[in-house]
Amino acid sequence: MMQFRHTDSYAADLQAAAAFIQGGDDFLVVSHIQPDGDAAGSTYAMAWMLTALGKRFTLINENRIPPKFVYMGAGRHEVIHYEADAKKLTRSFASVISVDCADFSRVGAVKALFADDARLLNIDHHATNDRFGSCNVVAADAAATVEVLYDLCVQMQIPLAHELNVCIYSGLLTDTGGFRYANTTPKVMQIAAQMLQCGVKGHELAEELLEKLSYPQISLIKTSLATLSFAHQNQVAWLAVTPDDLAASGAANEDLDGLVNYPRNVEGVEVGILFKQREGGIVKVSLRSAGKVDVARVAKAFGGGGHVRAAGCAVEGTLEEAIERVVKEVGLALA
Repeated sequence: MMQFRHTDSYAADLQAAAAFIQGGDDFLVVSHIQPDGDAAGSTYAMAWMLTALGKRFTLINENRIPPKFVYMGAGRHEVIHYEADAKKLTRSFASVISVDCADFSRVGAVKALFADDARLLNIDHHATNDRFGSCNVVAADAAATVEVLYDLCVQMQIPLAHELNVCIYSGLLTDTGGFRYANTTPKVMQIAAQMLQCGVKGHELAEELLEKLSYPQISLIKTSLATLSFAHQNQVAWLAVTPDDLAASGAANEDLDGLVNYPRNVEGVEVGILFKQREGGIVKVSLRSAGKVDVARVAKAFGGGGHVRAAGCAVEGTLEEAIERVVKEVGLALA
């Protein structure tokens, strides 16, 4: 196995994370709300790592893991859906491992299960991560959190079993947009190549995770494209989705994945945005940049965060108010 980052601080963080895991047991593993491919991949990857180390653990997420990612558990590991099963969870956890959470709020309602004196290992790759753990491994130049977990496997000399390899490859595949985004580094490609050499069927994963669309997804795409709008000399484009749109199409929240790329991919657009209206006067906002605008800074202005080219936030108010405020902020960033 190979490890590419050699900075003293990163090496020290990995050593501290290894000590945290080796010195503990009975872990709660949690990733961010509305988990994507990297969040799911990191959750299951940690499960396989802890299994290899003979550790006890429980996997929980506020939301359900989208069905298309469940294969990473290989029928052995289940992520408990906290919203559905909270009443069954009557205990607290003193040792917590958070993966792919840009800030503490992204843990969601699962934080209710943390003991008052819980120790938390925070493993992430978001530049806006505020190092909220008692132990932190944050690599802002990593393409995905699974890349950090790969380095941790090297540090801890955990064998790369097939199930673990599938999780690492899946997280890299989804967070790099099929190895097309600017975060696709030589290290990413070398890790991916290693996974393929070890038997991961990359073409099958790409078909399932990036190519295949359900009928509800197609219906939602059709509806949302009718809302496509532009501003700032067509450098900003956005789509909007309402709860009625989701209900009419039969789509779930996970069917919104990738929708923000439609406005972003229009020629000449510097920032693509997806506005997702929620109940209770909240609008979730996803932003994607061609590189000219640091959308993490835009998101941070609304209490969110993320990466230079991909970020998100939540805005209080009506859909129209959220669109006006965010588009204005992006315009200022373009100036």
